Formats: sequence, structure tokens, C-alpha cells
Amino acid sequence: MESAQLEAYLHHGTENILKGIVSASLQNPQAALFMAKYALHSKTARGRRERAAAAGEHIPPFLIASITDKCNLHCKGCYARANHSCTDGCGQGAALLRADEWDSVFTQAEALGVQFILLAGGEPFVRKDVLLQAGRHPGVLFPIFTNGTMIDDAYERVLEQNRNLLPVISIEGNQSTTDARRGAGVYQVIEKTMARLQKSGVLFGASVTVTRQNMQEVLSDAFVHTLKDAGAKAIVYVEYVPVDASTVALAPDEGTREAMMRRLDALRCDMADMVLIAFPGDERASGGCLAAGRGFFHINAHGGAEPCPFSPYSDTNVRDVTLREALHSPLFRALQSSGSLMEEHTGGCVLFAQQKQVERILQEQAV
Repeated sequence: MESAQLEAYLHHGTENILKGIVSASLQNPQAALFMAKYALHSKTARGRRERAAAAGEHIPPFLIASITDKCNLHCKGCYARANHSCTDGCGQGAALLRADEWDSVFTQAEALGVQFILLAGGEPFVRKDVLLQAGRHPGVLFPIFTNGTMIDDAYERVLEQNRNLLPVISIEGNQSTTDARRGAGVYQVIEKTMARLQKSGVLFGASVTVTRQNMQEVLSDAFVHTLKDAGAKAIVYVEYVPVDASTVALAPDEGTREAMMRRLDALRCDMADMVLIAFPGDERASGGCLAAGRGFFHINAHGGAEPCPFSPYSDTNVRDVTLREALHSPLFRALQSSGSLMEEHTGGCVLFAQQKQVERILQEQAV
């Protein structure tokens, strides 16, 4: 896809997301007021990206920031733990980016025209210092992908005071399905968290890892209505990426994926007041993988610029270079020029299936 076409696709996609959020907030005066103000920031961000594009530089509208490698849960099939990017916080390895360093990343991203910074981990709510810094950037929306177990009274006040922080709570289906993966009692905690956020008027969504086992359940009318009634205004469906060969059968295949997208199209018609997103399913319309700066890129907890969370390889660190320089890292440029991102989208993640190719590129750069 040509650069101009990609920019048009990304703009259309981001505008649809924003329209969905605005629609979802209409019955919530405080959230609606914030979104009205954010619409102005959105136009400013788009203008910055368009000016960069006119000068021959592509700036993606999304950034994924894993602000910690610590998590309080041990979910089955967790990709982050499997590749050792998530720990219990034993203090080993490279130092995490400080809150002021993340603030610098957020400031630079906003100046470039990035509209959405997805906060992940680990469990991002272990880094209150970073979330407070994110709240200082009302020109950027920060969806926070969380297990939903750490949002207490103090955090509720933070979210009420910083409307650009949008919790996206992970849930796997009903109580038995969720607890089977995330641990006994987690579903009940999630229910209480959603009730707390709904009562306080904080906009929030849900994130669902889709496998061949739970697909029918999580795409059912009953499940979607349960989340809607609980107050969720958005659902992000993320295809399962296998942590090892033994779990490959859980990942959606081509037929399963096509069925999922057809079902999502139907849900979007029936649930016009909810935001329903599929990843990477919605990428396919862009003509390839959006990682490595085409549509987004990833900064890990230690500052490494990576193509995406499922391709944890880096040759550049934001401690050493600006965010703009990291966006144009040698690895990202090589992936974009090699055609790797345009490979057939066969499931989960294009680059996850090309680990050896990514490793070879890094090795060739080191020679």
C-alpha cells in the first residue's frame, strides 16, 4: 500500500475510533466534555502527521508503551511471561524507564502527532507514577490494558481527574473461562471493578484474547450485552498468539478468523454505540502488518524500540535517541523495505511468524 493510501486508511480508522468513543460518552457529561475538547487535539495531531507526510516522513497515530515488566497475576498462556518481558519484579535485568523518562516519551509522541498511546505491561497499574505523568497529556488518549485487579479508591480518583486515561480490562469470557486462565476469583474482582468505574462515570472498555476455544462465547450476543450492561463502551478482540508449539492449536486459523470478522461486522451493526476492534484482523485492510512504524510501534519497559510486543527485538533505545530517531531505527527501516510486513496475514501476528527473519536482520546489522 502506498504511503498516502496507508495514511488515509489510518486516518479513517482513528476517526472511526474517536467517533465511537464520542458516541459512547454521550450519556456521560464529564466524559463528553473531555471528548469535545479532545476532538480539537485530534485535529492538531492529524495536521502534524500530514505535514510530516508532505515532507516525506510517515508518523503513525499509535504507540504501544509497556511501562512495566511486573505483574500481580500468572495467567495461563501469557506471552509476556513466556518471552521473559514480564516478571514478579525481582529487580534483575536492565533498569525500567523512570516516570520522567516516560513523560519525555509522551511529550515527544504528542509533538509528532501520535494520538493514542496504549499503556501495557506487565500490569500498568503497578506504575502509578507513570500513569500520573500520562494524565498530564490531555492531547493524547491512553488506553490502559489492565487485568483490572488493582483499581482501588485512590486509582478511581486518578481516573476521574484524568479523563484521557481509559482502562481496558482483560476478560476471557464468562466466570469459568476467565478464572481458568487468570486465576480463581479474578472474574468477581473484574465485576466489582467494572461496577466501580460505571458508578463513577469513568469510560472503560474490555480486552478479550480470542482463541478457537472461546470464540463463540466471547462473540455471542449474551457476552457482549453483559459487558455493555456492566458499562464497557469498547471491546478489543485480540487474536491469541501461541507461547509455544503446544498451544498453536488455540490460535485462530484462516477460517476461524474470517468467521470472527463476519460476526464482528454483524455486532457492529447491532451495537452502533459501542467500539468493537479486532487485532490484527482490522489490520488486513491496510495491506499488511502495521508494526515497525507503519501504524504503530512498541517501547518496552526498558526503553527498547520494538516492532510490536509480539516481536520483541530492538536495536535502538529511547534513552539514547529521540523518539523520532527510534521510529526510524535501522531495524524498522529494514523490515519496511524487506517486504516482511507485507507477507500474507496468516494469524496472530505477521512478525511473530517471522522470528528467524527478524533475528537475521539484526545479525546482519551487527556484522
